[in-house]
Amino acid sequence: MNTSSKYMVDFKESALRTLEIEKQSLAHLATQIDDRFVKACALILNCQGRLVITGVGKSGHIGRKMAATFASTGTPSFFMHPGEAGHGDLGMLVAGDILIAISNSGKSDEIMMLMPLIKHLKVPLITITGNNLGTMPKYADVALTLGGLKEACPLGLAPTSSTTATLALGDALAVALLEARGFTSDDFARSHPAGALGKRLLLKVENLMAKENNIPKVFSDSSLGDALFEINTKRLGLTTIVDQNNILLGVFTDGDLRRLIEKNPTFDISTPISDLMSKSPLTILKDARAVDALEQLQSKKINHCIITNDCNQVIGILDMHLLMQAGIA
Repeated sequence: MNTSSKYMVDFKESALRTLEIEKQSLAHLATQIDDRFVKACALILNCQGRLVITGVGKSGHIGRKMAATFASTGTPSFFMHPGEAGHGDLGMLVAGDILIAISNSGKSDEIMMLMPLIKHLKVPLITITGNNLGTMPKYADVALTLGGLKEACPLGLAPTSSTTATLALGDALAVALLEARGFTSDDFARSHPAGALGKRLLLKVENLMAKENNIPKVFSDSSLGDALFEINTKRLGLTTIVDQNNILLGVFTDGDLRRLIEKNPTFDISTPISDLMSKSPLTILKDARAVDALEQLQSKKINHCIITNDCNQVIGILDMHLLMQAGIA
């Protein structure tokens, strides 16, 4: 049933037409990426201050998103409303900054009113406009253009294709600068410490591992019975086996116990644990990222790893349960 028929419009056809027009606008935008784009990137990359973005109406909304994207990818940036700038907020803009001004028409009165002051501050100006016929590009150090796009709005009035293209152009600038700066996932996480991604990238093994008295541990001359008691007491599903200097010699896990029972149901609990332990357990240093430890556990299809120092002394245990509790797994 076509539920849109009673509304005298085919909603699906309208949506597909809109997306097709906006897809074409992005394809056309690609033809506008030339030496001007390169110059804009170089200006921003060498900026000693902040990247300030301004725009009115829908351009302002896009500008706010662009500023947020730049700021989270290594380019200090904020949005300045041009109307408020004319009433004192222009003090946010100082020598050493760069200004990106957005206006599809290139004739925004609010932005044009600021031009004499912007030139007085000698702040480099990058404009983003539909074409270079407006007034704003004439003041620009770099005049980026969208290429005179057709709006998806059938009236040709509501900013649609132009805002999509502006947003995409802002993303292209941000990504190019991200790559030029060598911006890494660790850098991104430091800008997002409260988010799930930040947690995954910032948490270290030492922040999650069981340590000190919570580490299951027996000496190499201990019996299987001693090891089982330690496993049951510490409840991590394994015990480490160490020498008198706390050097890791091996591990014995719940899985090892199950395999022992299957092989020899009448096993002797007085058997030395050194005869039964796994001698090559997975070890990780405490300053490793928890997400990297998770990848190693998953690749080896095991649930535990031993945290050691540079001398191979046991300083912690990390298991899948602890990673799940922290929201990493």
